[in-house]
Amino acid sequence: MKKLISKKGFSSGASTIISLSLVLFVVGLLAFVLINAKKVSDRMKESIVFTIMLQNNSENESVEISENKRLEFENYLKNTPYFKDVLFTNKEEAFENLTEDLGEDFSSVLESNPLLDSYDANVQAKFVSANGLEEIESYIYNYKGASVVQDIFYQKNLVEKLNRNVRNVSLFLLVFCIMFFLISFALINNTIRLAIYSKRLLIRTMRLVGATSFFIQKPYLLSSLYQGFFSSILAIFMLIASIETLKKQIPDFIQTNEVLDLAFIFGLILIFGMIISWISTFFAVRKYLNLNENELYN
Repeated sequence: MKKLISKKGFSSGASTIISLSLVLFVVGLLAFVLINAKKVSDRMKESIVFTIMLQNNSENESVEISENKRLEFENYLKNTPYFKDVLFTNKEEAFENLTEDLGEDFSSVLESNPLLDSYDANVQAKFVSANGLEEIESYIYNYKGASVVQDIFYQKNLVEKLNRNVRNVSLFLLVFCIMFFLISFALINNTIRLAIYSKRLLIRTMRLVGATSFFIQKPYLLSSLYQGFFSSILAIFMLIASIETLKKQIPDFIQTNEVLDLAFIFGLILIFGMIISWISTFFAVRKYLNLNENELYN
């Protein structure tokens, strides 16, 4: 008889753990997708380039003075939080690149190089917005009364389209996340309630012989913590295997490799699994503590 009960208890616990782990795995996978989507959008934003065209050197200035003035402006750009990196291109390099891109050499036609020295600066993701880019423009033009900068170019239409698409995708993912969180909570709650339902007669019997509510609930609540813990660990291993598979299949799409990001996701799975399991078990057991005999069979 004890062996039969033990087998039934083990089977019930194993099925609960498997069910919980599958739900927690999907929760973790969704959290990974959300964080990865944020990383991907930031990477796309940081591809926005500010091209800063410099004034031609004055004939009255020596080469050394002009170079010092350019380096001073370069430090001005690099010491600001606006840019991720800053790359200088002199006009000779720019002319060579243009010749290579067009496949024709215009040096024999043109008397002089019409291009200017320039800086290509990649903007930090958090500043890629209409207000942020205007702020950067003002910052650049305010440098010594714009005596160094001749003009600034960047793709305004691309920025607006990118921000609109990122906003729409983020809103969709947020709504989907909330909906799935509610669904996952309901699934975990129903799984545990079904497991407790099979033990309602035992709970009623313990109640009739005078056992206190705490005494009855204690083993179920402890068991729920163990089930939540083991379900979370199983879900974490499943998630690690899935991430490694995704990295091999679509390496360019996977941007979430930081230890802190992964630790946050794993911690979320562990805490969510244990807390939801405990809360669901608490209310499920409490429901059957005060039912009368007739209600037990309904």
